[in-house]
Amino acid sequence: MSVVSFAFTLFLVFNSLGSIPALVAMLKPYSPHRQRIIIIREMLIALGILLMFGFFGQTVLDFLGITPAVIGLAGGILLLIIALTMIFPKPSDANTTMRPVQHEPFVVPIAIPLLAGPGSITSIMLFATYEPVMWKILFTVFLAWLPSFIIVLSCSYVKYLVGEKGLVAFERLGGLLIALLAVQMMASGSVKLVRENFLVPEKPSKSRIESPAQNPEKGI
Repeated sequence: MSVVSFAFTLFLVFNSLGSIPALVAMLKPYSPHRQRIIIIREMLIALGILLMFGFFGQTVLDFLGITPAVIGLAGGILLLIIALTMIFPKPSDANTTMRPVQHEPFVVPIAIPLLAGPGSITSIMLFATYEPVMWKILFTVFLAWLPSFIIVLSCSYVKYLVGEKGLVAFERLGGLLIALLAVQMMASGSVKLVRENFLVPEKPSKSRIESPAQNPEKGI
């Protein structure tokens, strides 16, 4: 998976458009100026958390002995669950999420898990196993984070322009794309897992005798 395609996948996993109703409800008690300060702070915290898992997640996986094949399979299953919740949201989740909090949000619930959730953290760790170059990880995370930051910062305007039905349509379309990518990740992880644990590499046949024409030094 290329940097651009993974950045687009990560942007969909962020689900910034689908988070707009919850953000608007939580930040409603505050002034527009204070809302911008809270959003900028929480987005920077989420970026730091994602980069931390991108840089040090592979070290933790190596320590636990988890292979990239297992990460690919488990990450695909998790992304599929996230995609299904985006396509078929529960009414109870929507009601609880839309309730405004009693105190100013700090780290929870905006930075974690609304922005830097289990799906995005798992996706970044999965990408780090395939692409260990640090600057590519940094560029990919920033490439997915920047449009999410712009959307979240202008959440009130986006909700006014698109409307509730438009946000639902974007969220379900993103869920469909994530579901397709999740199935692909699960298939690739399953194939690698089978190759690593069940398939034995073919040994060269001992009955094969080199002819003098193939190896002139051994000729008579």
